[in-house]
Amino acid sequence: MPQNNYIEEHTKRYGKRFDFEERARKKEARQAHQRSEFAQHVHGARAKRYNAQRFKEKATMKKTIKLHEERDRKHKVEEPVKAGAVPGYLLDRENVSRAKVLSNSIKQKRKEKAGKWQVPLPKVRAMADDEVFRVIRSGKRQKKTWKRMITKVSFVGPGFTRKPPKYERFIRPMGLRFKKAHVVHPELQCTFHLDIIGVKKNPQSPMMTQLGIITRGTIIEIDVSELGLVTTNGKVITGKYAQVSNNPELDGVINAVLLV
Repeated sequence: MPQNNYIEEHTKRYGKRFDFEERARKKEARQAHQRSEFAQHVHGARAKRYNAQRFKEKATMKKTIKLHEERDRKHKVEEPVKAGAVPGYLLDRENVSRAKVLSNSIKQKRKEKAGKWQVPLPKVRAMADDEVFRVIRSGKRQKKTWKRMITKVSFVGPGFTRKPPKYERFIRPMGLRFKKAHVVHPELQCTFHLDIIGVKKNPQSPMMTQLGIITRGTIIEIDVSELGLVTTNGKVITGKYAQVSNNPELDGVINAVLLV
């Protein structure tokens, strides 16, 4: 076994493949089939251990579903019979109240897998690749067209280092790299100028998420440690998600709504 973090070092220096997220998603989708096949063929003590492990995983998943998925349902209120006459038009009516009950667990699992949120902008306009990436010609006679200039706002982390220009495929202009955003807290009705931690999901494509491109409807992670938000246990919340509500490349700033 290797004693050093060779893979991690290589990732830090040269980055990941641009289809890494897509390959990871497909690999995760195959896991269910591989687990099923393994469970059908395993036997003996190994099967007992595997079934015990799966039992724990399912129990944890059910607890998560109970915490997250709730909906309103009407039910009868059992009240004592009141003294006095009741009008005829009220005899067939029953008092109802709403109680939170567990909903369908399959829907919740699908929602969690898809990574869906209750967001201010559920739908955004689709963008073609030509609108986001501009072809840059290179080579001695300007015949090579494998380079792309990103024409939208992007975010890169503090430890980002450009590749040598000769080998850089995706060029992020310095003028379109943003590190801060104007975030509106919907409950406090206040706007804060906060640092961006990263890009969680761009609805246009997984590749744009990987490249850190920020367009309208993108989910970004914001550093909210300045706001003093705490959990029920008293721990300080450092990062929360927010959705971009404007076109940053046109306005010159990133405006976002905090997902509470």
